[in-house]
Amino acid sequence: MRVDIYRRAEAQGRYSHLVVPEGRAIPQEAINTDWENELRGQDLDETAALWPQYGIAAPGRQLQEKGYAITGVERQTR
Repeated sequence: MRVDIYRRAEAQGRYSHLVVPEGRAIPQEAINTDWENELRGQDLDETAALWPQYGIAAPGRQLQEKGYAITGVERQTR
């Protein structure tokens, strides 16, 4: 699946990531002025159990249920 990836700085030099299908806007409930564009049109396997480079578990399920996938607090990346 082709996606657009955003990131947001967190405490202690960590980052959260938000992933949406390519070309789609960030859904209203996830809009945050802190999101920065990181990558556009990236190919990622939505059937993977985890996108470790983004700290996102069950990305396919998140995309299907919410329209976006987001880093869990316990998986924030450096």
